[in-house]
Amino acid sequence: MATKHRPEHHSELQVESPMDYAQHERTYNGFITAFKWTGITLAISLVILYFLVQP
Repeated sequence: MATKHRPEHHSELQVESPMDYAQHERTYNGFITAFKWTGITLAISLVILYFLVQP
């Protein structure tokens, strides 16, 4: 048998801590900058090693 339930009243949605978009963008930009400079450094290192190891 189905039981009849009374609708429960839910409280309003509470946002505990809003997202800090400025901090998020600074973190993302820092990551992208670090990734870019790591790639550039790696490419330069490979070119230097190529010329040093050639017989």
